[in-house]
Amino acid sequence: MVEFKTYYKRHLPHYQPLGYTYFITFRLTGSLPISIIQKLIAERESNLKEIAAIKNLKEKSEKYHAYQTAYFERFDSFLDTYHYGQYWLGQESIATIVKEAFHFYDTKAYDLLCYCIMSNHVHLVITPIVDRISDSILSVGRISDPTKETTLVAESKNSPPVADSTYIVTKILQDLKRYTAGKCNKILNRTGNFWQYESYDHIVRDENDLIRIINYTLNNPVKIGLVTCWKNWKWSYYKYDN
Repeated sequence: MVEFKTYYKRHLPHYQPLGYTYFITFRLTGSLPISIIQKLIAERESNLKEIAAIKNLKEKSEKYHAYQTAYFERFDSFLDTYHYGQYWLGQESIATIVKEAFHFYDTKAYDLLCYCIMSNHVHLVITPIVDRISDSILSVGRISDPTKETTLVAESKNSPPVADSTYIVTKILQDLKRYTAGKCNKILNRTGNFWQYESYDHIVRDENDLIRIINYTLNNPVKIGLVTCWKNWKWSYYKYDN
């Protein structure tokens, strides 16, 4: 059984309360040079010290969320424009594995709202399923009873593994990364890390935040000139696009 932790920190802080929608970004291993990562970390530490010194809790919270958004957009901009490392996700066979895994876990581990697969990173918006028995899972907000657990079983020997545990974001990503890395490395005829070990995750605060994040996710290939409309990008998905 995985121990549930609301907050933990590696290089990046991760705040993962149950019952919320999350915006997640993860990237290929070595997709940014160490110098860029060190620069971002130094800037982050400096900004967080300034925010920590703010006495007013409301102001501190607003500053932190504004900083989070700015930090991520800067980080994501480097991924889009800095030509470094591998671009395995630009290969159709590799992107297909990731796409199919995202959909496999939909309704099993999470409610899949949208995603975008780029050549060296992915954006994913999901609501982890805490209680599959309950009908009260919300796209944004709390689940009525976040204390229950459920057992999930993979459908076949060839399907991705679905663990027997509460599906916190970290566990979902571990399963997704482990499965897709193994399949992709086999196609690439390589061994070793496929994904960068740590991901970026952000709680969706409210409906306006959700709209902003979905637009950001879907328009990633538009922003860098790969297509003129997100619907023309083969590797994008939005649940409510009819």
